[in-house]
Amino acid sequence: MSLGERLLLSRLVKRDEEAFNEIVRSYGDRVYNLVLRLVGSPAEAEDIAQEVFVTVFKSIESYRGEAKLSTWILRIAANHSKNRIKYLARRRTGGQELRDGSDATDVADEGKAPVQAHFDAPDVMLEAAEIERIMQAAIAELEEEQRLLVVLRDVEELSYDEIVEITGLPEGTVKSRLHRARMALKDLLEGKLK
Repeated sequence: MSLGERLLLSRLVKRDEEAFNEIVRSYGDRVYNLVLRLVGSPAEAEDIAQEVFVTVFKSIESYRGEAKLSTWILRIAANHSKNRIKYLARRRTGGQELRDGSDATDVADEGKAPVQAHFDAPDVMLEAAEIERIMQAAIAELEEEQRLLVVLRDVEELSYDEIVEITGLPEGTVKSRLHRARMALKDLLEGKLK
């Protein structure tokens, strides 16, 4: 951990409001994007992201420094997202979707930029946007744990060590479940691209 991060943490433990604002500025987008990709609803993602930072502020003393601060915060975000998904699944009635009726293009527009952000020709841009929309829709259809692993590894590009810290799963389990998740995603994509 860098000296700057240690100083920031010590200020946060002392309940320094500016330190809290720095944490939110530094990690807010990553937390929001992760949560959005897990729950699919921009409104829910905003609520959960706020809850994540409240939890960080309240429980900063429990941070032991064994993992990177970003990993610890993303673990809190993943746990809050899982809890909200379970809560909403219990509350759902008559086959309502978790996604607030929004289509996958909303998710693609709200999350990270497409892999290729600049194209020369408009037809290529349209094709890339359509591929991104299809990919986001397929990721949204994965089971909760599969979606989490795919988002953490392939979207957020976290290392296996970071994913182990976030999920609490052994590395071998992460790798095997991620492989199954990628196979499920491949099947979903093949179905959508026919």
